[in-house]
Amino acid sequence: MIHRAEVHWTASGDVARGQYSRGHTWTVDGGLTLPASASPDIVPLPYADPAAIDPEEAFVASVASCHMLSFLDLARRDGYTAASYHDQAEGRMAKNKQGLNWIEEIILNIRVTWSGTPPDRATHDALHHAAHRVCFIANSVRTRITPNIIEG
Repeated sequence: MIHRAEVHWTASGDVARGQYSRGHTWTVDGGLTLPASASPDIVPLPYADPAAIDPEEAFVASVASCHMLSFLDLARRDGYTAASYHDQAEGRMAKNKQGLNWIEEIILNIRVTWSGTPPDRATHDALHHAAHRVCFIANSVRTRITPNIIEG
């Protein structure tokens, strides 16, 4: 199976001096086009667009989304029905041994509400552990992924 994304950028500004827009677009195979940019934490304004998605945010969101989809399916298979799932995921940037930036950890701050009888805490934790094992995005990266389950 192949997944495709189109990335498009056109020069705007003084590229040779590094004073150019990092704004670009992502178009996914379903046709949706998203504004994207470098993170303003990495490239200063006005050359980055804080309203656009940046690669670091997209990475954190894809890990969180994959975990959620895996979790919801596993919970359903075990007879539990989630009514809502909310995650305020955070990616933590650090330097690796070579001094290069990388996202060392993603913390998933998850709040699930249930329709009907909820799983007990041990079962809920086990479902998150199993979701992590089957999430193909988590299996594709070396970033530590930590589920933090918020009661409520």
